[in-house]
Amino acid sequence: MEGSFVSTAGYRKTKKGKIKIKRATPSSIAIKSTLFILLGLTIYGFIGLDSKGVELFEALSSSLINLKKMFFEANYTHFTIKEALYQILITFGLALLTTLIGSFFALILGLLAAENLSNKKVSTIIKGFVAFIRAVPTVLWVLIFAVAAGLGSVAAVIGMTFHTVGYLIKSYSESFEELDAGVIEALKASGANWWQIVFQAVLPSSATYLLSWTFIRFEINFTNAVAMGAAAGAGGIGFELFMASGFYFDLREVGFITYLVLFSAIILEVLSTKLKNRLVVSN
Repeated sequence: MEGSFVSTAGYRKTKKGKIKIKRATPSSIAIKSTLFILLGLTIYGFIGLDSKGVELFEALSSSLINLKKMFFEANYTHFTIKEALYQILITFGLALLTTLIGSFFALILGLLAAENLSNKKVSTIIKGFVAFIRAVPTVLWVLIFAVAAGLGSVAAVIGMTFHTVGYLIKSYSESFEELDAGVIEALKASGANWWQIVFQAVLPSSATYLLSWTFIRFEINFTNAVAMGAAAGAGGIGFELFMASGFYFDLREVGFITYLVLFSAIILEVLSTKLKNRLVVSN
């Protein structure tokens, strides 16, 4: 019959080929209303934006010229190559120090946070605490500790380590929880204590994951160290980037430093991949 229809998951289609949309639900109305409100606020924001008399096409043209200077005419004038490499090493040192300290504490607390290795109440408390730590950005932790230690490398190391611990505890504990429960039960049945279970089953089985997560955090800490060098006066290549952009206004030097940071990040990625592959082969 002409009035009959075939039901589907998202709509109703009649035999005449017409589509009848399903009746709106409260949730769909709320989502659509929110999207329309956000769209309206966005349009209003662009209309009320004070451009200070800057023409759009002129601004785009100037931006392209600046990008050309940064990445196609990159050069250095306020430091030598030797000094630049030394500053890169300082940034590497900040990242390595915070990663080593953070991974040490995260490994211990990660074992306690894993539900298959610890008490559920203890696991919940630790996971809730580190969730709060991760919710606060690294730069804010650095500025919080800078109140006591002052701006510099000390506040940067403490703040970055604090956030590293929160990040790695979650990563490590989830890796430990993926371990086969039968292995742990078999070791318990054979009389193994908690430390023997950890060193004979948990750590060997999770070594590849632990290394991967640690290197990921090391790469994150390297980029954070660059930012902290500019924002918190921690030194390193980040401070040179701050001076080139905010003090000397030298776009060519900014581009050169950007290439240095990019090249360093590529080296980190290659090293982490080789170490991970070597560990997999040895296992």
